[in-house]
Amino acid sequence: MRRPPRGRRLFRVALFVVLIGLLLPVPFVIAYRFVPPPITSLMVIRWLGGASLDRHWVPLDRISAALPRAVISSEDEKFCTHHGFDWVAFNNAYRAWRAGRAPKGASTITMQVAKNLFLWPGRSVIRKGFEAYLTVLLEFFWDKHRIMEVYLNVIEWDDGVYGADAAAHRYFSKPASALTTQEAALLAAVLPNPREWSPVHPTQYIAERAAAIREDMPAMAVPSANGCR
Repeated sequence: MRRPPRGRRLFRVALFVVLIGLLLPVPFVIAYRFVPPPITSLMVIRWLGGASLDRHWVPLDRISAALPRAVISSEDEKFCTHHGFDWVAFNNAYRAWRAGRAPKGASTITMQVAKNLFLWPGRSVIRKGFEAYLTVLLEFFWDKHRIMEVYLNVIEWDDGVYGADAAAHRYFSKPASALTTQEAALLAAVLPNPREWSPVHPTQYIAERAAAIREDMPAMAVPSANGCR
């Protein structure tokens, strides 16, 4: 029998790979709605690069209420009202790029969870496509309370330090439940570059950023078991 043309075979292989990429995360997303993720792709990547692995999973109700308020103020002010994507932030970033300015990040907390759990660092179109797809899955299968709970337990806060409790012990020698408003603001302030910035030795920029976060925190809606408020 005559084999199909090379281009058709490559198309079928590519289609198969894409389908696997779309279907494979679904059972994990569903499972992680109820059980803590044992590890994330970012942890594996950092570990292979020689980093340690310091993490302590804690439920959201055992994390100081100041911290989710601080990270929402810092990373995603519309977290409780959007469905995974902040289209206003996307539009502003696009306009800045068109104008030749450095665009401000438009990545939501849900998008960051998708990236940290399943993907790799980088800005390729392929990775962004998978990130968008995973963001839709997370918003469909999880509620905002679970998204925030996973985010605060897997986010990187230093080289090899993941999650709020490990960060609280590393920087302030206390559990995440005991974090003050100022400490929460400092932890949120370093999130854009946690491997280079320190919440206990803040530069003037970090100190000013933390002050702005703290000022905005009271106005932030935060998720609870009964919805955002």
